[in-house]
Amino acid sequence: MSDMVAENIQGMRRRAMTREEMESLQREMNLRAKRKKKIRTVSLLGANVVTAFIILLPLLYAVSIAFMPSGELFVMDLNIVPKHPTLENFKLALQRVPLVRFVFNSFLTAGAITLGQIISCSLSAFALSFLDFKGRNVVFMIIMATMMLPGEATIISNYLTISSWGWLDSYQALIVPYLTSAMGIFLFRQFYLSFPMSLYESAKIDGCGNMRFLVSILLPLTKSAIGAMAVYTFINAWNMYMWPLLVTGSNNMRTVQIGIGMLDSVDSQSITLMIAGVVMIILPSISIFIVGQKQLIRGMFSGAVKG
Repeated sequence: MSDMVAENIQGMRRRAMTREEMESLQREMNLRAKRKKKIRTVSLLGANVVTAFIILLPLLYAVSIAFMPSGELFVMDLNIVPKHPTLENFKLALQRVPLVRFVFNSFLTAGAITLGQIISCSLSAFALSFLDFKGRNVVFMIIMATMMLPGEATIISNYLTISSWGWLDSYQALIVPYLTSAMGIFLFRQFYLSFPMSLYESAKIDGCGNMRFLVSILLPLTKSAIGAMAVYTFINAWNMYMWPLLVTGSNNMRTVQIGIGMLDSVDSQSITLMIAGVVMIILPSISIFIVGQKQLIRGMFSGAVKG
């Protein structure tokens, strides 16, 4: 009897030791997993920092040149950081050309184009999504086909039209030709197609008109599409160069992209002035992109998946 009790005690000890070993092994495995996860996180963070630095290096060097005196730029030594930082380049750039006026023109033009495209594209997409009429798919296919036409193919005809209307060197010439876009119509249409037709039919039964349905129901539900459209359109309108160069002829109507070109001349000092002007005009577009990047990414992808 005593031998059986002893054997039972030894068996219980062996099981207890086995349980302790398993718990120790589990703790060791958890520590290894945490260590691997931490190493992976640090490695990814380091890789992202290095990649971001390489991508931003031209921009950082441009900012450095903007604060660099012209005498420090054209030397044999590699000057990455200005030895004597100065704001003289920014002051001279503002004195040589009316950059403030150019920035105002660009803001007004880009803002009007952005608002116009949001209104026109949302209305067109609503008609192509909820209204049943003959040739709806054909109209949509024609609109999409215009995306294959480069802007250079229509710029001459647009210029002749604007010239015949007497709109040269005016805000109408800068804004009206870009008040709609096929990409915007496609983006809004994809969002609207994600909503069931029963939503529109229920609103119609309750006496809701088309405009009220669009303004009160659809637009509040498509804020991500509106944000993506606004950021994309504003940046594109801000960076326009060829069209404003053709239709404007005075400093009162020129935009910032043309104004930067006016800072370029044959002397060496113009390079630092031009870079200083570039740094000043890219700040608004970068700020808008940083603020609206989440809306831009969400708007580009959320309308592509139904359900």
